[in-house]
Amino acid sequence: MRRFLLVISIGVVGLIFISRLFYLQIYEGGSRNLFEDNAIRKVYDYPKRGFVFDRNGELLVSNQPSYDVMFIPREVKPFDTLEFCSLLKITKQTFDNIFEKAYHYSPWLPSVFVPHLSKEDYASLQEKMRKFEGFYIQKRSLRHYETTIGANVLGDIGEVNDAIIARDPYYKMGDLIGKQGIELSYEKTLRGVKGIKFIQKDRFNRDLGPYKDGIFDTLPKPGSDVTITIDANLQAYGELLMQNKHGGIIAIEPATGEILAMVSTPTYNPNLLVGRQRSVNFSKLYNDSINKPLYDRGLQAMYPPGSPFKIINALIGLQEGVVTTEDRFSCAHGYSYGGRKMGCHGHPSPLAMNGGIYNSCNAYFANVYRRIIDKTKKPSEGMDIWSNHVKSFGLGNYLNNDLSVGQPGKIPSSKTYDQVYGKNRWGSTFNLSNSIGQGEVLTTPIQLANMSAAIANRGYYYTPHIIKHIEDHTIDAKYTTPIHTTINKEHFEPIVQGMFDVYNHGTAASVQIKGIEICGKTGTAENFVKVNGVRMQLTDHSIFVAFAPKDNPKIAMAVFVENGYWGARFAGKIASLMIEKYITKGETSRKDMEDWILWHTLEHEYAKPYSGKPFGINKNTTLELVDEKEYQHLKELLKQINIKIMGNPEELKKNQGANL
Repeated sequence: MRRFLLVISIGVVGLIFISRLFYLQIYEGGSRNLFEDNAIRKVYDYPKRGFVFDRNGELLVSNQPSYDVMFIPREVKPFDTLEFCSLLKITKQTFDNIFEKAYHYSPWLPSVFVPHLSKEDYASLQEKMRKFEGFYIQKRSLRHYETTIGANVLGDIGEVNDAIIARDPYYKMGDLIGKQGIELSYEKTLRGVKGIKFIQKDRFNRDLGPYKDGIFDTLPKPGSDVTITIDANLQAYGELLMQNKHGGIIAIEPATGEILAMVSTPTYNPNLLVGRQRSVNFSKLYNDSINKPLYDRGLQAMYPPGSPFKIINALIGLQEGVVTTEDRFSCAHGYSYGGRKMGCHGHPSPLAMNGGIYNSCNAYFANVYRRIIDKTKKPSEGMDIWSNHVKSFGLGNYLNNDLSVGQPGKIPSSKTYDQVYGKNRWGSTFNLSNSIGQGEVLTTPIQLANMSAAIANRGYYYTPHIIKHIEDHTIDAKYTTPIHTTINKEHFEPIVQGMFDVYNHGTAASVQIKGIEICGKTGTAENFVKVNGVRMQLTDHSIFVAFAPKDNPKIAMAVFVENGYWGARFAGKIASLMIEKYITKGETSRKDMEDWILWHTLEHEYAKPYSGKPFGINKNTTLELVDEKEYQHLKELLKQINIKIMGNPEELKKNQGANL
């Protein structure tokens, strides 16, 4: 028995020794713990970041060589810091700050000391690197934007912060990551995978060569190239037309949901956020509180949709059976209710649905809206039916797209008004502004463009997206799956015809493009701001939604121009020009309209809230008008506030202006 126990004891001890040796040789000696071994220097090999092409194969983003000065704090020996700072063109205070931050992060791990050296700075420093023990130079790639357009589309890359490092162990201090746009949305696709080399050091901290002949070293895996849906020529043209204007343009291919253009202005050259000047330039852009160039108005700005929203109410009215295309409603320069009046511009009366659309009659849609809400016994039930129909067009949510930023907009429901007025203590007249796209309704330009695409498709849309192709990858199936609205297909044709007649003899007749059947809807949205706590009304926003051609549409879009007066004045012109540019793939035929847009600025409008002076119309104000239709429209508007236009259309043609 004793002999048996002795054999078992020897065997157990032997297994313990063997297990420990195995652990030390295999597990402890493996790459997992090399990161904690101070006798091993880790050198990362950064991969080539994937290229970005537009839908037509034009290269938009490539790479350029960059050199980072790296260091390991515990390995730094005394040296001439003033000479070092002079070579790197930094101050001694900057040197101390960088060193302290890196030492706090880890005294043993490599950190970036100065990133993105130019070739010239690298050449002058390389000759003297031997004098600065603990420092070395690491080569990597920086982005090179082959274009000056699409900054909000392409985005940029920048250094990771502590929060990113804590969240994702892939990133180390000094690594670069996509910050905005496609660079952020497809960061993991574009970045590739870092390689690493483990270098054995001796007791004097000198490199001996690859650890264990490099068996744990890995090669970098290049990032995948991507093709985005943007048409670079259309994007450039949109940015040109929007110069000196604030707003957003989204253009979508209805048959696929691919985003053809995504304009946000004011914008900036994407190359400003590359290299050692990135931080300085970013701060300037970030602190520009008037222009807000980093704010993507096409995706993030939530505005009242104005009159384009009327076509949704028409569709809901048809679907719910509360109105037919032939029902007529009267308009006495507006709609009166509860001692109040919703004003409307002059036009024939009464109107059926077609005329209601192309004349953009507020009274017509007020009647339709009330019939929808009041169809059920309780207004709250009618409101929820209405709300669900509206949301089926992608309004009121983030659209589940692949874009780096966005806003949900706002579509009210019964809960919205229950919270304000109390349950069952309100009715359709409490929120009648919803009928004309004001009230509690808020949308983003991309939502309005998607709404336009759904109408162009007669009842369905594809999730808007910016990715067209990824090298060696397949696109998410959600981008090829149609999403149907709650409106039956047969109800769309009269709406499409109404939008077509907006161009034929309606509010967009002045922006027609010969040879192209465009369907559109003008919009004017009230614009309020708070200045020093006081609510003030500024110039209305100009809105336009459109698609073309009428049958088998190739493009659907929404244009939003802040403080643009009314729909056809700015947004309608821009939409028509861009549609022609895309469909014909050539020059635009309306040079008169193009020249007008290029020469007219709205910068004086954006300065109003910040000038500190009273603003408004005075006797010396000059408004530039294009044609008699605009003249008559403005005359009607100004008549309501007791302002007369001195002059006539003939004088306008000569002087290109009207003195008020």
